[in-house]
Amino acid sequence: MDGMEHSPENSPAIAKALTEVGPRLKRLRTRRGVTLAALAESTGISTSTLSRLESGQRRPSLELLLPIAQAHQVPLDELVGAPEVGDPRVRLTPKQVNGSVVVPLTRLPGPLQSFKMIIPVTRCTPEPRTHEGYEWLYVLSGRLRLVLADHDVVLGPGEAAEFDTRQPHWFGSTGDGPVELLSLFGRQGERMHVRARTGSADKSVH
Repeated sequence: MDGMEHSPENSPAIAKALTEVGPRLKRLRTRRGVTLAALAESTGISTSTLSRLESGQRRPSLELLLPIAQAHQVPLDELVGAPEVGDPRVRLTPKQVNGSVVVPLTRLPGPLQSFKMIIPVTRCTPEPRTHEGYEWLYVLSGRLRLVLADHDVVLGPGEAAEFDTRQPHWFGSTGDGPVELLSLFGRQGERMHVRARTGSADKSVH
């Protein structure tokens, strides 16, 4: 019998994990707003190799994944996605992203990813940007300022907003204190159907 049949790499679980690496890498890079060219410069890996890796045409290896994990400042297992079998708990690993503390609340790839964020009081100068996706925000504490296209609104605890991230957008503190919030980020077309309200008026933002 061919010895390759006994190779660990041929197990369904490992094969599935390897096929998920590419989409996971692309999602992480897109979420951080990093271009392939910028990632190539910081890792020393060519843009063509990175593109093939994200599309699944190139097999992931430690030589490729280690510099990518270092560039994104994330643990290697976040790129590989190797949860403990049978354990439903998510290992909460806080990260610093643009001065904010971001805690991923989901560990597996999927159409929606959830995060808990703590935005410092110092993040109060709007710097709108655009990228593919759809985002839903729910304020847990503090006052969140959301600048979206021509809208400039403030959300308090218990209020929510959802928007297409292809519109120029930015959110941060009003300058009165830090903000704690939940964020759901999905691919284009995903909608949470939740609206933000201020007082009695509906302040839906799209």
